Amino acid sequence: MKNKSKKAKILELFVALALIATGVAFRFLPHLPNFTPIGAIALFGGVYLSRRMAIAMPILAMAISDFFIGSYEIKLMMAVYGSFVLTVFLGFWLKRFKKYHAAWAGSLASAFLFFAITNFAVWVFTPWYPSNLAGLIQCYVMALPFLKNDLMGTLFYTGIFFGMYELAGLLIKKYVKNQERNLCPKIIEK
Repeated sequence: MKNKSKKAKILELFVALALIATGVAFRFLPHLPNFTPIGAIALFGGVYLSRRMAIAMPILAMAISDFFIGSYEIKLMMAVYGSFVLTVFLGFWLKRFKKYHAAWAGSLASAFLFFAITNFAVWVFTPWYPSNLAGLIQCYVMALPFLKNDLMGTLFYTGIFFGMYELAGLLIKKYVKNQERNLCPKIIEK
């Protein structure tokens, strides 16, 4: 990624800033609990952006919005942020596939990863559930509606982000091809 042109770096920064702004904005808009684009942003970044940018995006989107929404128990915050960083790493792994079914599988894995990590942290770090197997099971059962919303949100936003990016790439290739085709007759005529 060090060989990127200046234009490519600027474009990557623009995409990253747009996704961070989207992540922040959509956490403020009315939505179902956990129906946000943060997981999809993390997955998208891992597939399409540089490592540094990909890791920074979900962290910055969460940190900026949490600054205004309000923070919560630091151990729980670390579990939430950490699960998004792991989703970025999942995106790094998915990078070699770049197929729509890989993106959907990554979305599902991201939502289940978030569910498993954050609810385990809730069980360990809060007094809300008994510190035994029954309490752990109760914690996960009580969080099932959040899993459903997270699954729907991550699948929805992954479809939008990945789809828009791929469509933009196709349109740019078509534009460049048309420009080359229109340029060739002028060069031949001279």
